[in-house]
Amino acid sequence: MRAAVLEDYGELLEIANVDYPEPEPDQVVVETEACGICRSDWHAWQGDWGWVGAQAPPGQILGHEPAGVVAAVGEDVETLREGDRVTVPFHLGDGTCSHCREGRANNCETVIPLGFTGIAPGAFAEAFPVREADYNCVKLPDDVEFAEMAGLGCRFMTAYHALADRADLRPGDWVAIHGCGGVGLSAVHIAAALGAHPIAVDVREDKLDRATELGAVETVNVTEVENPSQQVKAISGGGADVSIDALGIAETCRNSVGSLGTRGTHVQVGLTSGEEQGQVELPVDAMTMQELDFRGSFGMPLVRYEELFDLIAQGTLDPGKIIGETLSLDELPETLASMDDYETIGIPVVTEFA
Repeated sequence: MRAAVLEDYGELLEIANVDYPEPEPDQVVVETEACGICRSDWHAWQGDWGWVGAQAPPGQILGHEPAGVVAAVGEDVETLREGDRVTVPFHLGDGTCSHCREGRANNCETVIPLGFTGIAPGAFAEAFPVREADYNCVKLPDDVEFAEMAGLGCRFMTAYHALADRADLRPGDWVAIHGCGGVGLSAVHIAAALGAHPIAVDVREDKLDRATELGAVETVNVTEVENPSQQVKAISGGGADVSIDALGIAETCRNSVGSLGTRGTHVQVGLTSGEEQGQVELPVDAMTMQELDFRGSFGMPLVRYEELFDLIAQGTLDPGKIIGETLSLDELPETLASMDDYETIGIPVVTEFA
């Protein structure tokens, strides 16, 4: 089968023929119908995240935002059969640890990130295996398209968990979203749909325009203002109730914290780059005196998918609005490389694999 393989960090992914996967007893093999291209894939391509033990090795098949059809079923799998339409979260849990049993698979003690390790080859391929398939595969509603569901494996569901769960977003809250890539635009759309007032912050006007289309009530172009945090405070009348760093660089993290009003909540969604390697200086005295909360957010508990599907069915949320373009596997390497300069808008989705 055809797959996009990481040969060397920073070199274009190679479209190669690799062996078709065979399912282990606890696994299914999913034939990929759609897979989003995420900035996390770009980080893996750059060789980042060794400092948290998540550096993808050369030879890795990347891709962690899939939707597809079950093509083969391991002998121990009980709840899935060939032909089932599924999505898969990027954080593959074991289903047995205390966190998984409590419904928090995103915090699994033995989490395996799809597409970032050799034991979990990713979905930039015609097919891929899924560990503990009964636990990790989420059946899709019959009336949704695969491309619309691709972002649910990472960016869209991550944004939802960050806002609805970690930030406890309420209608009427002011929300500053720093970085308008796929997860940032998803956060804008979700915040607006949940009755909040999103302020989009970015360096590119085309991304801010897209944020406005998705529900941002105001935008801040960082290149045009002296202090973006103060601009957010001016717009929101004293500071945001919630602020999200959707990119993961020191500047956006600090700007996000600086955008908050007293007792506001910062949510860190973006993982850092090779520049920061997980370390960012923060104004801890101001955070203490203003009683600011700093919360991390990683993926989304599997039990939240049903609520997401309900909101999509009601028309409250529409992941399809975040799709920037659809493309073929052959176009993937250049598209991923273009993220060097933040050129992609929304979520690019691979829909042709053969």
